Amino acid sequence: MTEVANPSRRIAASQVRLAERYPFFAALLMMAPVVITDSVLTAATDGQQLLFNPEFIEPLSADELDGLIVHELLHCALLHIPRRGEREPLLWNIAADIHINGMIREMPLLQLPAGSINEPRLAHLCVEEIYIHIAKSKAVRSLGLTDLMPGDSTSNASASGGGASEGGVGTGAAGAGVDGASAAKDLGAEALGAFWADAMHRAMAIAAMTGRGTIPASIVRAVRETHSPQLDWRTSLWRHIVRTPDDFSGFDRRHVWQGLYVDALENESLDVDVCIDTSGSIDNVQLSLFLAELRGIVGAYPSVRCRLYYADAACHGPFEVDANADFSVAKGGGGTDFQPFFEQTAPTQFTNHAGHDEPRLAIYLTDGEGIFPREAPDRPVLWVVTPGGADSAKFPFGTVVRMRE
Repeated sequence: MTEVANPSRRIAASQVRLAERYPFFAALLMMAPVVITDSVLTAATDGQQLLFNPEFIEPLSADELDGLIVHELLHCALLHIPRRGEREPLLWNIAADIHINGMIREMPLLQLPAGSINEPRLAHLCVEEIYIHIAKSKAVRSLGLTDLMPGDSTSNASASGGGASEGGVGTGAAGAGVDGASAAKDLGAEALGAFWADAMHRAMAIAAMTGRGTIPASIVRAVRETHSPQLDWRTSLWRHIVRTPDDFSGFDRRHVWQGLYVDALENESLDVDVCIDTSGSIDNVQLSLFLAELRGIVGAYPSVRCRLYYADAACHGPFEVDANADFSVAKGGGGTDFQPFFEQTAPTQFTNHAGHDEPRLAIYLTDGEGIFPREAPDRPVLWVVTPGGADSAKFPFGTVVRMRE
């Protein structure tokens, strides 16, 4: 065997560099035991420990090693092992790599080993959503992911604690133990989540004290979505899109790892009436935010078919929504009355792919200040409320979610 440089010293040097460039990750690395072992082909994690093959990391440049370490840290911190549930290990591994590598490529001082999976069309989605895309054979072929899978990666995934994607940015997201019981299994999903939530909090505090480097917004968002009990409104919409015969539609796919697993899609499309509050209490900044949120949804979820309305004391629309075209000019500026929208959009049924009628979802983006209908409509309603908007208790029906600050 060819003699390689001392891998422990290389990891220690990486921590020094990260402390200067990205102190958030340097602090996280202090909380994750590093194991140098040939029991993994490249690099992996069992949910708490980071495992590196010494021969694999030896030829990597300093920036590539830093990127690889951050890659494994993010798999731990974003709880990819317990979130996997019963999903197919290799595809989950690839989905997690796509998500994490997209974030790392936003950090100019980090690199990934040559050949690392890169799929910018999906990287902005959460791991569960990416998994759904690549689990379909057509999607896998179109992304060329079959070319990225080593021929023996399935056996590697079960034997080494994580399938290695080509280029060595293997995740360990398969969740198998290495050299004994895994830390993830020993701690349990709940305890593992608590451990990394605390680690993230402390790492952010340390990074803030140093005053060096910044934490990319995509990572802050991913951390918040993983560890915060509050769901954003896109998460709430996603649970309406994805349904199963076992009626797990009330649970977000990004959080089913906490105890519920949704194994098959019943309906992959959804008809939605979207109403944007254009009353006098909504300023141009809030209106732009509403339109940007809607643009993000129709771009990310082509299965959502939207009819757009604007409403103040009157309801205007419907207007066609096209991800590749400008939205119709907003109309309004008067007082706020929520009733005309619900009156104008009745009846509220649409025919799904199976030929069955089901309620059309209503999404109302508003500050919550207005006149509500006396009776709840016979349809699901999602109130998307601006930061600082009306208290949730004020809404007499529907689900209330809030935009992030």
